[in-house]
Amino acid sequence: MNILVTGGAGFIGSNLVRHLLRHTEHLVVNVDKLTYAGNLDSLADVQADSRHTFVQADIADAAAMREVFQRHHPDAVMHLAAESHVDRSIDGPFDSIQTNIVGTYTLLQAARAYWHHLPTDRKDRFRFLHASTDEVFGSLQPSDPPSCETTSYDPHSPYAASKAAADHLARAWHHTYGLPVLVTNCSNNYGPYQFPEKLIPVVILKALRGEPIPVYGRGENVRDWLYVEDHVEALTAVLERGRVGESYAVGGSNEQRNIDLVRALCRLMDELNPEPRVRLHEDLITFVPDRPGHDLRYAIDSAKIRRDLDWRPRENQQTGLRKTVEWYLSRLDWSARFLSGNYRLQRLGLAETVGASPR
Repeated sequence: MNILVTGGAGFIGSNLVRHLLRHTEHLVVNVDKLTYAGNLDSLADVQADSRHTFVQADIADAAAMREVFQRHHPDAVMHLAAESHVDRSIDGPFDSIQTNIVGTYTLLQAARAYWHHLPTDRKDRFRFLHASTDEVFGSLQPSDPPSCETTSYDPHSPYAASKAAADHLARAWHHTYGLPVLVTNCSNNYGPYQFPEKLIPVVILKALRGEPIPVYGRGENVRDWLYVEDHVEALTAVLERGRVGESYAVGGSNEQRNIDLVRALCRLMDELNPEPRVRLHEDLITFVPDRPGHDLRYAIDSAKIRRDLDWRPRENQQTGLRKTVEWYLSRLDWSARFLSGNYRLQRLGLAETVGASPR
């Protein structure tokens, strides 16, 4: 297939693009606006691949999206582009509303118009996969069962609310217009190429510099951690074998309190990168005021995708965290460029650009 991937220069998106090029025969048209979290450095090892085309464009730009469909003739869409950082959505919710809701609507409309005019054989094969989050289900209590495909929505943050709205739009375009939509809701991802303001890279990079490692509240919040390469394998399985109109919950079956996760990372740093200025990296942990409305617990029941599509995560918490720490320690130049902002200086001239000039 010729697959249109949105957000393909981001964390999960760049791992998905790499997986598709290395482990399938699909072609990839990679659309990314290149905001603060979009990094072409994350695609350096596949930029020269003849099966990969990068397009700098905003999914909320209707003319640009029509042009992308008309120029590249995709057989499927894997929609990952999103404003995904909860803290940023609290400080300034507009970008989450614009990208996650308006952008998803715009992309659905462009896909619908394109799909409507496809020949019957290609129309039957076309798929639109909308990738979402477990945060749309809201907070769980310690005794609650994990969230699954039938769990009621109860989003609490501006980010979660915007993703919930996008999920509803995607399903509405399937039920109202017949667009062949698939929806996934995944748990917290971690692994290579994650933007350095997220929890796991923050811990690793703070530990590297011997700086205080911030933990919200008392670190009691629980998340279900999913290694990113396991997630992109799940997304590919849903695209290729999922049933149109269905949703699939994707989790790592790795529930852990934030404080326990941070301590595990500190122990790995003690082993893999001893710091002469501190006895133990755990001594750097500093508790900071909690995030407003911080959900207590997220967890995912992945029984459906395991049963129907024979998918299951390859990594457990121990193997995945070790791989992640080793990757960051071997890619200090990537992190340094991201933290300095220098990665933004190499955007121009590397991409096919459509629509209005990017900000």
